[in-house]
Amino acid sequence: MKNANALFLRSGFFLLIGCLSLVALGAETAVPDSPRIVNLYNFIRNSDYRMANSEAIMFETTQKQIALFKKTGLHATWALQYDALIKPRYQKLLKEELGPKDEIALWWEIPQQLAEKAGLKWRGHHEWDPTANVGFGPGYTPEERRKLVDVYMADFKAIFGYYPKTAGSWYLDEVTLAHMVDQYGVIASCNCKDQIGTDGYTVWGGYWNQAYYPSRLNAYMPAQTRAGQIDVPIFRMLGSDPIYQYGAVHGMYTLEPVYSSIGGSPDWVAWFINNLVHEPALAFAYTQAGQENSFGWEAMRKGLTMQAGHLANLAKRGEIQIMTLAEAGKWFRSRYQLTPATAMVYLNDWRNERRKTVWYNSRFYRFNILWEKDSFCIRDIHRFDERVASVTHDAILTTTSLAYGTLPVMDRAMWSDGQQAGMWPVLLDADGKEAPMKPDYQPEVTELSESELKIEQTLQGGGVFTMVCDDGKVTCTGVDGQGKPLRWGMKLVGGERFKAAVKSVDTRGIAYEDSGVSYRLNLAPDGCTAVRLDNGSILLNPDRTGKLVLILDAK
Repeated sequence: MKNANALFLRSGFFLLIGCLSLVALGAETAVPDSPRIVNLYNFIRNSDYRMANSEAIMFETTQKQIALFKKTGLHATWALQYDALIKPRYQKLLKEELGPKDEIALWWEIPQQLAEKAGLKWRGHHEWDPTANVGFGPGYTPEERRKLVDVYMADFKAIFGYYPKTAGSWYLDEVTLAHMVDQYGVIASCNCKDQIGTDGYTVWGGYWNQAYYPSRLNAYMPAQTRAGQIDVPIFRMLGSDPIYQYGAVHGMYTLEPVYSSIGGSPDWVAWFINNLVHEPALAFAYTQAGQENSFGWEAMRKGLTMQAGHLANLAKRGEIQIMTLAEAGKWFRSRYQLTPATAMVYLNDWRNERRKTVWYNSRFYRFNILWEKDSFCIRDIHRFDERVASVTHDAILTTTSLAYGTLPVMDRAMWSDGQQAGMWPVLLDADGKEAPMKPDYQPEVTELSESELKIEQTLQGGGVFTMVCDDGKVTCTGVDGQGKPLRWGMKLVGGERFKAAVKSVDTRGIAYEDSGVSYRLNLAPDGCTAVRLDNGSILLNPDRTGKLVLILDAK
């Protein structure tokens, strides 16, 4: 959804990095081994109670968007909310004006017309109501969710002659998604970027950007096994700034063109895309561009026109491949049976404030390291476990907001109450006195394999600190200028929420509990130890070789 404050299916682009060959837009298109794939995604509502004369404004917006992409030679995905699907003028517009490479898809918010046609009582205050337990699947029983899908699909097929291949939503629950996949052949989905509280929706701790196979028990949780997953990739929407969107409560740092200083800024867009195209990304990189029609054409015109021209030029030079969401889903499913490892590497700062960041995702965890001027730390680690069911898997959401998460090991955004949370590498003298590791020169980031990413940071005063992320673990090593082990440790600090989440510390690791779920951070068994300090922080100690191994798989 969109609102003046918020985030909704904002702009982005699907950029996928991997090997592939696919039949795109009716012609066979060879895609390089490490493609950057951009998906232009625009979803369509019929009306918005927050806007006077909304039906006319929103229809004109969709007309203008179609004309812009046709003019620039781009093709896109056009996702219909049910209130727009049943309007003859939208049916006529899409049938007559879209090109053969465009996709007509499903946007899953539940308006009054759909609920009532499914025989359900409408509880909203307007015919489209973004309240979480009214406009989204979790507000209904599992049986009602499937019935809503059946009604939508029957009407879509009656209008267009086929079922949609993709479905998008700010949050599409696993019961609804599995029914779409199993009964109607949906091959790809997309959901909201990670955010805290925007428009009343908190989705936090998930696979950062890119795409993943979800758990059959929890659509927000990446699965670890074929048996435990829904075989449809979910792509993350909105093109999040990997430095500044993290934990942002005020301000929107996304590719959405309506935000003039970010997605509407040629400088920011060039920075965002240049790093996606040219930095390591492992299996694939992706982002999404486009804009929902609720903002109106005038709000998006300048930024979207700029983005369209920029993307068209990159596509002509072969630096990116433009795909629909269905094409991206087809590629992903043909190449990966399980969620692959991916990375986002941004080693320069558009604000010129000396920040940089690296994200790593696998089907087991996400990991983020942040540099700020003369310091660096692990800002975020969340574990994934397909066995953890969503709180609304077989229950109705009763609150007007929604919140879904994973299993935090470190979470600066949520755990910095009273003290800035993080995992800080520190140097230790013979008496155990701490001194912060300080970076010297630019870090080097290297792809070691399809799943391994090495981050190497030289240190002031000599020595190197190295982190290697692999599918189920992170290996940290500190050596001096002669290659001998440094005396160092990893210090975990945070506020009261961090301290409350840590239930116990033993020599083998840390036991956590969050939202009623118990889980652990384990250390490799050969000499690594964990110690709780008097101030409530935790020190992780490497083995005699200077190596500390964080075990992050879901076993």
